Amino acid sequence: MTEPEAAPAPAPDRIVTVPNALSVLRLVLIPVFVWLLLVEKSDGWAFAVLMFSGFSDWADGKLARLLDQSSRIGALLDPAADRLYIVIIPLAFGVREFLPWWLIGVIVGRDVLLFATAPLLRTRGVLALPVLYIGKAATFALMSAFPWLLAGQLDSVVGDIAYPVGWAFMIWGVGLYLWSFVLYWYQTILVMRHMPSRRQADTSSDSRV
Repeated sequence: MTEPEAAPAPAPDRIVTVPNALSVLRLVLIPVFVWLLLVEKSDGWAFAVLMFSGFSDWADGKLARLLDQSSRIGALLDPAADRLYIVIIPLAFGVREFLPWWLIGVIVGRDVLLFATAPLLRTRGVLALPVLYIGKAATFALMSAFPWLLAGQLDSVVGDIAYPVGWAFMIWGVGLYLWSFVLYWYQTILVMRHMPSRRQADTSSDSRV
């Protein structure tokens, strides 16, 4: 009778992967986009950067599953790139007067207020809340709105078509963005009410020793 084979050891977390490379490239392209839009005023190239960034955002998740290259660092890089794009692109659009500043304040303020949940969650030993589908849909809508709005600045038939499409995505995205904000804060309140703080848990554990 042969002995059962030992289970393979879990693979170490990988850093150099195709999905991670795409996420890093997206981060590198942020200052390139800002330079093209605000300094060179090269809207066509800025549009190309946005389109590539949107495609790579979709591709890195697909490739991570297809190539079995999911990693912990990838789980951090991808949302970090999304957050930076969603903050920096509206600010750049505001400078070029493509978006009103009050709307930019809503988008950026939402992320700032949501970031405030992190220290509260850490007091309960929670590093992050589960990602909500509505939050992913909001990010998709906003990331789709940006290139359409940029194309809408063209003084042509293409611009006439792209402009309302961009605003449709923007309104949809901001609505979902705000609703996901309410849901995340509701989850945070539930965590704070029903989970003991780490200090209380440590004290309780010490008393049982």
